[in-house]
Amino acid sequence: MMIKTPLSRPLLGLSLVLLASCHPVSQTTSTSLSPAPPVVNVSAQLAQQGVDGTVYQNASAEVHRLYQQGYELARIRLDANLARPHPLPPAVIVDIDETVLDNSPYQAANSAKGLTYSPKTWKEWTALAKAKALPGAVDFLNYAVSKGCSVFYLSNREEDEEDATVRNLVSEGFPMADAPHVMPMAGTSDKTARRVEVAKTHSIVLLVGDQLTDLDESFKDRSVGEGKPHVDAMRDSLERYFIMLPNSMYGVWLNAVSGKPDSAKAGNKERYLKAKGY
Repeated sequence: MMIKTPLSRPLLGLSLVLLASCHPVSQTTSTSLSPAPPVVNVSAQLAQQGVDGTVYQNASAEVHRLYQQGYELARIRLDANLARPHPLPPAVIVDIDETVLDNSPYQAANSAKGLTYSPKTWKEWTALAKAKALPGAVDFLNYAVSKGCSVFYLSNREEDEEDATVRNLVSEGFPMADAPHVMPMAGTSDKTARRVEVAKTHSIVLLVGDQLTDLDESFKDRSVGEGKPHVDAMRDSLERYFIMLPNSMYGVWLNAVSGKPDSAKAGNKERYLKAKGY
């Protein structure tokens, strides 16, 4: 008979451990996959980045005042330019979007839905013909007409938007808002040829827009100093013939930083901010 001693249980446990060490248990190895990176909704990301600019454009008393101020200055410049000799009947050229009509509701709707600009949703908006006149625009253009000027609306809306655009301008009280004076984009966003067309029959005494390219296409080049040196070089022409209005939502200034397509914009903005930060 085997006599159990107090050491029997510990010794048994030790023997099991040693046995296990001599004969390792075979285990099935499972390969665990790394979790997939989260899918980034690029449109929603870009829409969110543009929210502050849209709110500023739509809601701020500051932008409201900037439009009033711009059109007040436009009267001063117009009177000065009309006092100079001009060989042809005078004309004022204005852009439409963010110059005479406010499209911030379209931008706001996109931001709320996590969307960016698309031709489809943009044309749905313009077809409604319900954009509101920007502060000072109607009064200034009626003043220009009272001074003997023709008004031409040079827009980069497309030709199939012309009818709705005319209806929108008329409903807001803009003068000379008809097919001969509303000149939409015909294949190119460059407005040079359309300005030349106006200049064949009129002396262009003033231009008004929210992009520097509304005066001259050369301002599209932002490769040197974001285009600021070119502004300085052209200051005399800008001061005399061009009224610059605010647009914090979109434009050449943003394209120069973000580039295209949408998939590249967020990364380009991030690199820009890192380069410009202190």
